[in-house]
Amino acid sequence: MKSRKRIFLLMGIPLVLSGCSSTSSTLSSESSSEDVVLKGNGSVVTTGQNVDYDADGNVIEPEEGDDFYGQDADYDSPAFSFTSWEDTVIDNNTGLMWQAVPSDDKFSWSEAVDYCDNLELDGFTEWRLPTAEELFSISDFEEGWPYLDTDYFSFPSSTISGPGGDGSPQGRVNADDDSSESISKDQGQFWTSNYYKVTEEGAAKDVAFGVNHATGHIKAYPASVTGTMGKHVRAVRGDEYGVSNFTDNNDGTITDETSGLMWMSADLDEAMDWEDALDSAENSTFAGYTDWRLPDVKELQSIVNYDGSYPAIDQSLFTCSDFEENENYYYWTGTSAYFSKLNPGYGYAWYVAFGFAVGNDGLDSHGAGAVRFSPKYENSQFEGEGGDNMLNSVRLVRNI
Repeated sequence: MKSRKRIFLLMGIPLVLSGCSSTSSTLSSESSSEDVVLKGNGSVVTTGQNVDYDADGNVIEPEEGDDFYGQDADYDSPAFSFTSWEDTVIDNNTGLMWQAVPSDDKFSWSEAVDYCDNLELDGFTEWRLPTAEELFSISDFEEGWPYLDTDYFSFPSSTISGPGGDGSPQGRVNADDDSSESISKDQGQFWTSNYYKVTEEGAAKDVAFGVNHATGHIKAYPASVTGTMGKHVRAVRGDEYGVSNFTDNNDGTITDETSGLMWMSADLDEAMDWEDALDSAENSTFAGYTDWRLPDVKELQSIVNYDGSYPAIDQSLFTCSDFEENENYYYWTGTSAYFSKLNPGYGYAWYVAFGFAVGNDGLDSHGAGAVRFSPKYENSQFEGEGGDNMLNSVRLVRNI
């Protein structure tokens, strides 16, 4: 039975601290590194989005069977659960410990790796660059800009001035505003450990993926650029989170034993707008199951393969349909978005680019595996970022 999400469920396994559990709290100043044992699970943590929107960004409250039902707000998922301690934050769901206050310095990708290798923080030295899935796991899509809970995580100081923060229409609302709403794109760009390995003709070269916790995106950035054009680092420690363990069920479905999600091996073999994607998911009875849904943005990103496969997915298990109107394998999610604080209408939805994430010039500017958003339908009043589609592919998911 499909479940309407009115509140988030706490399903994460909490950290162990001297025999006690703690969620969304602060560790005692008397605690030491020996008191912390990190424990987590592979569940995909909530996006935080608990409101439904129509194709034009209006808030709606659809019931099952209504148009636009099946978004993030309509399904349960593990709630955010953080514990603060001095200069670090522990995610009680994933079992990861994070650097709470990043350095103001900016790095090339290789410099970022070295920085983490040499970092000592709160008595720990085993720091590393997070994977894209790990860094994306702390993204908060409840509202956005920034896409991060600033009660737990800080941003570096801005290195770019001007009324737009970085000169873009997605920059600051007010350049003199020091609140979280004034975070610029530049401040939000953080490296991941995923160097871009795709060698397909036309693939971007010498780039690595980053998560932008100002704008919410995952995009590839030039890896060798340093100084003011470099990116920031938020180091992590703990066992790697989100490593998929796929099982082929031999009925057209694939189960990820790590996340507890079942996926369609093939997509729906049709490029469609966002409303039709939601409707197709809610009415699917594929393989005898009636609880299929459109994946949220974190769920769909969790099956991206950053090891050089093109499209960026395990092709021994999954297939991607070819369409002239969606030649770069963009796939819808059920997560809405708005362009910026300057343009706050939720007339956009997030998608995952399993093929090249192209700009207006058609070139692979952001890499296979990027996460971006586009208007929800053709001829929308909302303008795209460049290289977007409004007719995208759909791969359904369900909980096992």
